[in-house]
Amino acid sequence: MKAVQIKAPHEMGVVQTAQPQRIGKEDVCIRLSHVGFCGSDLNTYLGRNPMVKLPVIPGHEVGAVIESVGSDVPDMLKPGMSVTVNPYTNCDKCAACRNGRVNACAHNETLGVQRNGVMCERAVLPWQKIIPAPGIPPRDCALIEPMSVGFHAVDRAGVTDIDIVLVIGCGMIGIGAIVRAALRGATVIAVDLDDEKLALARRIGARYTLNSQTDAVHERLQKITGGFGADVVIEAVGSTPTYRMAIEEVGFTGRVVCIGYAPSDVPLTTKLFVQKELNIYGSRNALPTDFRAVIRYMQTGNCPVDAFISAVVAPEEAAQAVQKWAEHPGKVFRILVSFTE
Repeated sequence: MKAVQIKAPHEMGVVQTAQPQRIGKEDVCIRLSHVGFCGSDLNTYLGRNPMVKLPVIPGHEVGAVIESVGSDVPDMLKPGMSVTVNPYTNCDKCAACRNGRVNACAHNETLGVQRNGVMCERAVLPWQKIIPAPGIPPRDCALIEPMSVGFHAVDRAGVTDIDIVLVIGCGMIGIGAIVRAALRGATVIAVDLDDEKLALARRIGARYTLNSQTDAVHERLQKITGGFGADVVIEAVGSTPTYRMAIEEVGFTGRVVCIGYAPSDVPLTTKLFVQKELNIYGSRNALPTDFRAVIRYMQTGNCPVDAFISAVVAPEEAAQAVQKWAEHPGKVFRILVSFTE
């Protein structure tokens, strides 16, 4: 069967892999419809992902249909259902797993990073990793996982309707954070470099938008917040300027949630941690509850899915699409690889 493989930096192509021959009693065979490229896949292609093991088949943003199930799979999973996949592993032995936060397992292996992903025609996975998404087309199911990461960050901060939430970065993960914060009734301020992304941020719930290249961000924030600063800042970029912005623009006794992986250490004004008595949270991956929350949002029909999809390409076009993404990273939300004929 066809699969997309990143063999080495800047070297991607279609390979032939074996079809799944049998499934275990607790396994599910899925037929892939669409699989998304995420930022980690782009970094793998560019040779900037220190966690990846090459060569690797990418793919952990999944839209699929159940093809068959093992004899011990619960009745809630049936052939023909639209599903997505929880792409993380957990060991059930480390501190994170002991505390019920399996998304942060110390020994996690994410599909497409530490192990082969599912950018291929079919895959077999344990039923526990299959998440049904009734009423959502298989193509759109590929958007659930990246949005769930942003949803999880909002949950980490305990956002409520009295909060002013600043979201830095309006990629798919930042978009997820904007949606969930708005759903919780918070006042959302979105920051990005791209006006098109900011327009979409307004469409999905941001009350204010700031272009960090053309707006005086600090002055605007002070005016919007009445001089208090944001109650919550969610960093969804992973760069030195945005990490600094998060610490500087959060108000006293505020909460900062860090999602983005910075490529190198970031020097910060640590006295602000103490002076402001900040709560600083890391946010990694997502929990099953976050997946369910995204699915519920998408089922309302209010999710502008078409605006989130920058391109749909065949497996043979994947390398060219990712190269274009590398050349214009600010203009892409999600590229989906289609395995439908």
